[in-house]
Formats: sequence, structure tokens, C-alpha cells
Amino acid sequence: MAVSDKQIQPKKGGSFLIERHEAESILIPEAFSDELKMMAQAAQQFVEREIKPDFEELEQLSYELSVQKIRKAGEQGLLGIDVPEAYGGLDIEKAASMLVTEKIAGAGSFNVTFNAHTGIGTLPLVYFGTPEQQEKYLPKLVTGEMVAAYCLSEPGSGSDSLGAKTKAILNEAGSHYVLNGTKMWISNAGFADLFTVFAKVNGEQFTAFLVDRDTPGLSFGAEEKKMGIKGSSTRQVILENVAVPKENVLGEIGKGHIIAFQILNIGRLKLAAGAVGASKEMIRLASGYAQEREQFGTAIANFGLIKEKVGKMNADTFAVESAIYRMTGALDERLAGAESPAEKLKAIDEYVVEYSFIKVEGSEILDNTIDETLQIHGGNGFSAEYPIELAYRNSRVNRIFEGTNEINRLLTTGQLLKRAMKGKLNLLPTAQAAMAGSAVTELDAPEALKDAYLAVENMKKATLLVSGMGAMAYMQNVEQEQEIMARAADMISALYLAESALLRAERLLDTAKGEKAARLAKIYTFNAVDRLRAYGAEALRRIPGGKQVMAKLQTYLPEHGVDIIELRRLAAQDSYEARGYTLA
Repeated sequence: MAVSDKQIQPKKGGSFLIERHEAESILIPEAFSDELKMMAQAAQQFVEREIKPDFEELEQLSYELSVQKIRKAGEQGLLGIDVPEAYGGLDIEKAASMLVTEKIAGAGSFNVTFNAHTGIGTLPLVYFGTPEQQEKYLPKLVTGEMVAAYCLSEPGSGSDSLGAKTKAILNEAGSHYVLNGTKMWISNAGFADLFTVFAKVNGEQFTAFLVDRDTPGLSFGAEEKKMGIKGSSTRQVILENVAVPKENVLGEIGKGHIIAFQILNIGRLKLAAGAVGASKEMIRLASGYAQEREQFGTAIANFGLIKEKVGKMNADTFAVESAIYRMTGALDERLAGAESPAEKLKAIDEYVVEYSFIKVEGSEILDNTIDETLQIHGGNGFSAEYPIELAYRNSRVNRIFEGTNEINRLLTTGQLLKRAMKGKLNLLPTAQAAMAGSAVTELDAPEALKDAYLAVENMKKATLLVSGMGAMAYMQNVEQEQEIMARAADMISALYLAESALLRAERLLDTAKGEKAARLAKIYTFNAVDRLRAYGAEALRRIPGGKQVMAKLQTYLPEHGVDIIELRRLAAQDSYEARGYTLA
């Protein structure tokens, strides 16, 4: 299945920081193939026909109904997108997987049930399972006959997954590993049939195991009383002398961290895709309600502060959506040349920097969009009679799922520096040039977007200035300066989203959506310039010698003079006319 009509050239992870990418080289939603559109439609219809009629019962956490809906999803081919055809899957592009995830976002708590099964539950087997393991489990996971769960976190180790205490000891016969320990916050635990459990062999070698539900010694804690996603099962998984056949070791002994981190990478990208779907729904609710609700003799949609909210929501969602499919397109192109599981994992690992910051941006943009939608609804938004209250509670966990946003900010800059030190990215010379160079004042770009493109190129220089100064000032101790790393990460993510929005807008300039897309891209970009100026200044005040280059930062990020308020007003009007997300 082709993801678009245009060939997408894979880019090196992190390369956006040091080079310009061409608009024609990226995947955009408007270039999706008919096959991709059909997958999106199938997922949307599944939500409309299977989930919404039973929504209230699902939100009350019905094991039986949850399993029934998983099997329905299997019947419709939604569980096997990432699974090889040999085991009943579709084995198609990650773009399809992201699209399905985006559409399933409207399923409330079932969204967690579905993604825990298809993502972190199934993917470990897809990428690390032996042929025998795959033959035994994958066909049943694809149909929904079996439901999967992923057991990484423990009561004493959340973000520090390698600090796990669960142990695995080989028995005297050498036939089974005996597992003891407790796993916590395990999605689908109430009804899952297969668990990927991480434990330390002999208390030292971090390893993954496939554990069947009916294995003696496996038990479960009570359902967690959660703030949100109440319709998803979340329980402790307790292992007391659980004997697991040695052929159920997943991957290699002592290499469990590779499985854990690689699967979380895809999970981060999927989480951001789901956030886009949920954001679009919030924009639909906000735009519609603002036009219907009257105060002081007029619809509140006419008030400037309401327009500001609606315009910003659209711009933010446009930017993160553009970033997700830009990155997914590059990943698909890289995966297309990968044959073996090892080659596929190498392709996935290429974008470790991008996965982390896209997860952060997706989850935080969604939270802001829901918050502003609730505010637009006023008291009604606070009422459980309206859908925003549920969305508000359900969304909050996204900033904790798949690694907290704090951890992912540190991963963004930390992994970028590691790539540079390993010679995978020519970052140091470019950073040094940014410290000594001058602002970009001219480049080849469409006239309608030239000022924004110039801003992005100078945002790159500002980001390299701050990151380079921090890395050289603190060297090996830079990880101790978490606040600086986090601000650099926010600069990196904002410029990537801005550039992604502009590249997409450029592709659309000559279409009916062109003017609206350009407006959204400019809103996000120039707001990002203002934010980067603040992030960079805070970091430089902390970095030794940073105050001496503060003027250089201002040179790269000068006052742009763009009336963002007016652009947001116009974007809000576009949203009102669309009765929702402007580029739906």
C-alpha cells in the first residue's frame, strides 16, 4: 500500500535541526492514498457503530463488553495493522496505524484498551518474537481471541524501569524461569490472556517473558480507583513462583531494555496520533457551542477571547498533526527498505529524538485544547452531562503514559547529544557556527510563507546556540542541568512543529485549503518564536558565559511584528465556517 502519490525520502533522525527539508519530501494528510483513507473510515465506523451505542456501559468497565469489542475490532481487521500477513495481519505502513489510532481516540476509555492491546501488548512479539512464539500467539492477538498486556512498571520503579525488582531464576531442571515480583498500572490486566513481563534474571539481567494468564502463581490486585479512563482495566499483576517455560523468553537474556524502549518509542508516536484525534473532536465541540451559546445579546463566538482560544486550538492541532505524519512518512520510507526484524528495529530507532518530543507536544496540546473547550462551555463544561468533563479526566494520564513528559524532555536532548557524539548527526560544527554566525535574512521559499520560513531557520540557530552552549559548558555533567535540557527540548520540539506546519502549508498553497493552512502555520510559528525567546533567555542566564551571548539570541529571535491576534481571529472564523477543525 502506498502512503501517498509522492515518494517520501527518509531523513536522518534529528537532521531537521541542521538542514532544510523540502515540502515535497514529506507526507501530509491531504496526500493520503485511497487505501489509507479507507482504513481511517473503517476505524471511524467502528467507533460510531460499535463503541458509541455502548459507550456508557464501556465507561463503567465491563470486562465482557471490552473483550467483545476487541474481538469486533479483530473481525474488522483493526488489530493486525502492524502484524505480518503470515500471522493474519495486514503488515502495512505505520501511517495506517497512526490513522487508526487517531480515529479510535473517540472511543473514550476503550481507546486505552485497544491501544494497550495493539501497541505495547502485541508489538513486542512482532519485533522480538521467535517464529514459534509468533505462530502460537499472533494469530489469536490479531483476531482478538487473546487480549494482550504489557507489564513494565512496578510500585518502586515507574520512570526508572531498569530499577525493577521482579526476579527470574532458572529452575534446577533448566526448563523454566521462576518469576517473583509485582507489576503495577497494568492496562487490560483484568481480562488479558497474554502478558509481556519484564524481570531480572538472577536479579541482574533485565529480560522479557511471555506469561499466559492461566499460569499457576499469577494473580491480580483490585482495579485501581483512577481519576480517568475508568472504563479501562488497570490492576497490579502479582507473580508468586510463576514458572515460565524457557522457550517463552522474549528476545535475549539481558536485552529486555531494548524491547522496553523500542516498544515505548512506537507507543509515544501513537499516543500523539490519538491526541490529534481527540483534539479535533474538542475543536468541533468548542466551535459548535461557541456559535450556539448567546451572552449579552450575541453568540460568544463573536467575542475576541473566545476567538483567541479557537484560533490557537486549530493552529496547535494543525502543527502537531503535520509533525506526526511528516515523521511517520519518513519512518515508513525507511521501513520499506528493511527486511529483517533487526533492520526494522534499526529503522525505528532512527527517530528516537522525534518520538519523545512529539509525545510531549501531542499530550500537552490535547490537555490545553480540552481545558479551553471546557472554559468555552463555562459551567456546562464542568458538568458530567457534557462530554468535556470525561475527556478532561481521561486526558490527564497521557502526560504520564509512555514515559512522563519530564522524562521525554530529557530524552529529547539527551538522545540528540548521543547521536552527535556517535557521529550520526553533524551537530557540533553547526552549533559552533550558530554561536559565531549571523541571522538568516534570505532564502528560497514561497512569498506567502517566506517570513515564517526565515523565522524557523533562525529558530534552529537559536536552538543550536543554547544547546551548544549548554553542552560545552557542562560537558558530561549536562544531565544534571535538567532545567536547561528541558528548555532546549521545548525549543527543539517547537521548531520541528513549526517547520512541519509550514512544509504542509506550502504543499497546500495552490489548493482551496492553502490560505487557511498558511494562516494556521503562521500562528504556530510566530507564537513559537516568542516562546523560544523566553526559553532561550532562561537557559542562557543559567549557563556560564550565556549572558554574553544573549544579544546573539535576540538577533536570531527578534521582534517579528506579526499580529498573531488578528490571525487567530481569522482562524477562528475559518473554524466556525467548518463547524470544527479547519482542515478536517
